[in-house]
Amino acid sequence: MTSASPSTQPIGAKLDRLGPAILAAVTFSCSDILGKLTLNAGAGVLTLLTVRSYVGIAMLATWLALAAKLPPLAPRARKLSWLLGILFTANIYLLFKAFEVVPVPIAILTFFTYPLLTGIAGAMTGLDRLSWRGAAAALVAFLGLALMLGAHPGGLALVGILAALASAGCRVVMLLITRAWLQDADARLITWHSLIASTVLFTLLLLTARQWQPPAGIDGWAALVGLAVVTTLGIMFVYMSTARIGPFRTALFMNLEPLLTAIGSAMFLGEILTPLQVAGGAVMLAALMLFQLKR
Repeated sequence: MTSASPSTQPIGAKLDRLGPAILAAVTFSCSDILGKLTLNAGAGVLTLLTVRSYVGIAMLATWLALAAKLPPLAPRARKLSWLLGILFTANIYLLFKAFEVVPVPIAILTFFTYPLLTGIAGAMTGLDRLSWRGAAAALVAFLGLALMLGAHPGGLALVGILAALASAGCRVVMLLITRAWLQDADARLITWHSLIASTVLFTLLLLTARQWQPPAGIDGWAALVGLAVVTTLGIMFVYMSTARIGPFRTALFMNLEPLLTAIGSAMFLGEILTPLQVAGGAVMLAALMLFQLKR
């Protein structure tokens, strides 16, 4: 007996396959909004990210303990995972610094140039191929981003845009390292070792800078703990989705994150995009999906 094709599967079966990808986009969108709420409550970026890291380690350790025992990473893969942890530290720190000074939808859409930059860098290094259709889609996506940034009524803090772009650059390097040398390693163990490395680094940075700056009030702490929980859940959902529908389709569904973040920012943060910015963001996201399909 042959299995049903995706188009003929019952709705329940489709949701079982696609649910983790959708939940990953939703939880990371919630993380973006809760991060801004935590910052608005007076928390410092280093404090926010250090607390988030410790909660993430606790949750991920519990998840790994409940899962089937995994063979350890090879020494080379473990060292590369630590390097990824260092890059992740820069990646997430720069993104939240961008959240501090520019609206969250602008920061997250700027950050989402990383699939385009990864495809271009992969083609330049020989790790990937870039068709003319993919190149055209990338150009349109960058034009959409330029329209969105240029249409901001009061202008945007250049440091915030540069921080978001630098964060995207860190993500590009992380993806290229994973693609080149860690494709056969278990992603859960890669994340475990990289999370430990980034937590140690965040702790050292926090102690050295002496910048313990927690959020004010119960609402601020609730946002911080919620941020830590939903981010870790998002990571778990990405793994579940990758196992069920593969990394490519998972990446396509993650394009929902900027859209959901824009909606949530308008509802909970009062950060509303102008019609021209919405048009620029829509062009960028549409071209981004086309790029991922055609590159």
